[in-house]
Amino acid sequence: MEKSQPYQIKTISDFHKLLGAPAPEHPLISMIKIKPFDQIPDGIPGNVINGFYSISLKRGFKSPVKFKYGQQSYDFDEGVLSFMSPGQISGFDPQKYASPEQSGWLLLFHPDLLWNTPLAKKISQYGFFDYAVNEALFLSDKEEVTLNQIIGNISQEYHNNMDKFSHDIIITQLESLLNYSERFYQRQFMTRRKTSHQILDRLNEKLLNYFDDVNATQNGLPAVAYLAEQLHVSPDYLSGLLKTLTGITTQQHIHEKLIEKAKQQLSTTNLSVSEIAYQLGFEHSQSFSKLFKAKTSLSPLAFRAKFN
Repeated sequence: MEKSQPYQIKTISDFHKLLGAPAPEHPLISMIKIKPFDQIPDGIPGNVINGFYSISLKRGFKSPVKFKYGQQSYDFDEGVLSFMSPGQISGFDPQKYASPEQSGWLLLFHPDLLWNTPLAKKISQYGFFDYAVNEALFLSDKEEVTLNQIIGNISQEYHNNMDKFSHDIIITQLESLLNYSERFYQRQFMTRRKTSHQILDRLNEKLLNYFDDVNATQNGLPAVAYLAEQLHVSPDYLSGLLKTLTGITTQQHIHEKLIEKAKQQLSTTNLSVSEIAYQLGFEHSQSFSKLFKAKTSLSPLAFRAKFN
């Protein structure tokens, strides 16, 4: 059986209709309270693709199975903040919004809202828009209060008669919301130190095994996407976690571990530089030598000479 194509929800107005909610007060931004509606349509089978950004805070999940973060259970039961950017595929079931146990809010905004503002370029820097569903931000009560205050400011502007100041105020509040979310994600990486360091330990183990496996290195250098898949996290989440724990990105971490392995090979074996480069996944030894010198300020041969 052929898989059905994802359902396209191009506008915020279309989303409101799908949800059975009143029409939005502005075509480029909307605030929806998550609560039961009087009438709600049947759910759409399969997946959907939205043409806009969404940020949601949900409370009151009632499930016999706790949410998982990697191999650990979440240590917060409420205040779940999640993000989606335009073009992402997700499952959507309007019936879930009818659950009497759930509450919270849903902020939708179209990319056109950001047009000709600094946030239009900056928004791509907020990596959490590309995190997986199981990498949601779990808020403390204090953090939730902070974000709800900002949402209250946005809601006030949204429901008021729009004037020449409204757009700038909404953009300012939206950027503040995103900046606080980034701060809280850094907190989550640190407060979940056990889980975070377990991911880091597993990453180092994966890299060590990769560089020791000739069959693996024949496929080239390990890619960030490949390692993230092996660790069951999204690439952006992995880089965000590593940046917090180590101060460097996943790609930089790969290079650090590669150089460690190269130093070991250069100091303890008689393999040529070309042979070492090939074993580490480089197609050309010149590329290996260039990276090695950039990281150590020495050529591979100069480094080896220190041990002779």
